[in-house]
Amino acid sequence: MEIEAVGYGTFRTPAGVARQAVADAIKVGYRHIDTAAVYENETEVGQGIKDSGVARKDLFVTSKLWNTERGYDKTKAAFQASLDRLDMDYLDLYLIHWPANTRQFGDQAESLNAETWRALEDLYNEGKIRAIGVSNFMPHHVEALMKTARIKPMVDQIEVHPGWTHATEIKALQAMDILVEGWAPLGGQGATVLTNPTMIEIGEKHGKSSAQVALRWSLQQGVLPLPKSTHIERMKQNADIFDFELSDAEMATISALKDLGGQSVDPDEVDY
Repeated sequence: MEIEAVGYGTFRTPAGVARQAVADAIKVGYRHIDTAAVYENETEVGQGIKDSGVARKDLFVTSKLWNTERGYDKTKAAFQASLDRLDMDYLDLYLIHWPANTRQFGDQAESLNAETWRALEDLYNEGKIRAIGVSNFMPHHVEALMKTARIKPMVDQIEVHPGWTHATEIKALQAMDILVEGWAPLGGQGATVLTNPTMIEIGEKHGKSSAQVALRWSLQQGVLPLPKSTHIERMKQNADIFDFELSDAEMATISALKDLGGQSVDPDEVDY
């Protein structure tokens, strides 16, 4: 699986904005586009991809299965619906958006995840998806999935940003040879990652913004960040993180930051 080191996220990008934002992101250099059924913008994401003028084969497109569509048959139908909305005949990556948990499903959670995963495996073997993975699965969810899986998840997309590091989980997933992608790499709505004085100070030392520092911090841990912006200059800035390196001391300082906000959701506690 070949994948760009920084992706373009479309979470909370409304349908009326997503088409132009995706086209702009591709035009400034992004080749990895991340969406999901629950974002309700797949149609516009597909249109933006066409508007960009870049060939489909040169792009890496991800979508995700929403929680209401778990189970073998429903998963296959939901995948086809996403393809139809995107107006594509394959996806580069398809993810289970959240694990079924025991809070909602009790003893049936593990088997529900297994049946959902079996559908992804079959779609992969049919050539309709080039890589399959999960999102918001902690290592124990992956370990449970592997009891029956024929194919190991290739990607796990979890929340990763300063103040919410998931350091132990990242190491465990990487030890399983699973690529970790980071959603909300800048902290998300209401977070203070970008205004934190330490982040700003480190950025000034490198001639970079606090956003670029946060993204570089993810990258140096082997985490693929998925920043989102609808502003062209910020899109460019978010991708311009390959000409500097954070020192070990700076990495440790950032990793030690606390209480910077973000969604900070425990997948075992969600009820949606």
